[in-house]
Amino acid sequence: MSYGRDSGYGRGRGRSYGGSGSRGFNRGSPAPKPVEVGKEYEVDVTEISRQGDGIARVQGFVVFVKNGKVKQNVKIKVEQVGDRFATASLVI
Repeated sequence: MSYGRDSGYGRGRGRSYGGSGSRGFNRGSPAPKPVEVGKEYEVDVTEISRQGDGIARVQGFVVFVKNGKVKQNVKIKVEQVGDRFATASLVI
């Protein structure tokens, strides 16, 4: 078997391993997050994390809810917001 020019092997990216510059991750200004520290939100806890916290989503953005249980609809207060997720606690 040959990997010559007509074999189709490696097509679409040329010979570079990084892909094209226009298809990479956006490392410019970060996108605004749908949650803010100190604000309260009503969410549905849909999963449990490996650490035992509930996982909810606000507009697709992951929020880890301390002491959250699956199938709960709860009010949370956001404590910390990172690049890819936020942490929150239950509002009693």
